[in-house]
Amino acid sequence: MALTRRQVGMAVGAAVPLALSGVGNAQAASRRRTLYIAGDSTAAQKYADAAPETGWGMALPFFVRKGLAVANHAVNGRSSKSFVDEGRLGAILELIRPGDFLLVQFAHNDEKSEDPTRYTEPWTTYQDCLRLYIEGARAHGARPVLATPVERRRFNADGNAVPTHGEYPAAMRALAGRERVPLLDIEALSLALWQELGVEETKVYFNWTATEQDNTHFNPPGAIAVARLVARELLRTRVLAPRDVVRLHDEIPTSWITWPEATGSPAA
Repeated sequence: MALTRRQVGMAVGAAVPLALSGVGNAQAASRRRTLYIAGDSTAAQKYADAAPETGWGMALPFFVRKGLAVANHAVNGRSSKSFVDEGRLGAILELIRPGDFLLVQFAHNDEKSEDPTRYTEPWTTYQDCLRLYIEGARAHGARPVLATPVERRRFNADGNAVPTHGEYPAAMRALAGRERVPLLDIEALSLALWQELGVEETKVYFNWTATEQDNTHFNPPGAIAVARLVARELLRTRVLAPRDVVRLHDEIPTSWITWPEATGSPAA
C-alpha cells in the first residue's frame, strides 16, 4: 500500500508552514517547549487497571528538566499506519508549535501482517508512514525525532538476547539518514541491555507477575531503564542540550511511577 499525496496532505494538515524567522525563534524560546511522543503500548500511559504495566513514556519526565514538558500520545496497539488513520497524528499536529519535538517509535504492531489496519512493510509503507510524522512536524516548525523500537525480551538456547523486529529498525535507520532526522537507536541499546542483564534478571524489568509472563511490556524498573536510554540518546544526538537532561546517573525510585484512574474508555 503506497500512501497518496492526498493522504500525506491530510495527515500533515492544512496549516501553512510556519517559517522559523527571527521572530518565530524568539517566540519559541520564550515559551515552554513540549516533547510529544507518538508510539505504541511500550511507551504509552498506563492506568490503574493495568498496573504494574508501565510505558517508558511515563518515566521519561524524570529525566528532563521541568521547563520541558512531555506530552505522551502513545496508545496501546497502534502502528505507524493506524495512528495516522485514526487521526492521532493530526491531533498532535494541531497542538505542536515551533521549537517543540515529535518523538516517534513504532514497529511492534506494524509487524502484524494478519491485520491490514496496522500492517506496514518495512521498506515501503512503513517508511511512507514515518515520513508523515517527519513532514508534519517540520511543517509546523517542530523537530522530528525517530526512535527504533525497543526490543522484546527474547533469548536463544545459548542465553543470548535476540532481535525480534526484523527489518523495521534497519528501515528506520535508513530513512533517518536520508531525511537527516535524529535517530535514537533504542532497539540496539535495549538489546545490549537485555544481553547484559541476562535471562533471569530481565524478568525484573518486564511485566512478569504471578499471573502473567509478558515479554513485551515493562514494569516500573523496565520503563525507567528504557526512558534513561531515550534521554541519553536525546542528549547524544543533540536533540536536547545538557541543561535539558537531568538525573541520567541517579537512581530513580520506582515509587515515582503512578497509575491514575482512567477517565474514559481505555484505548485497546
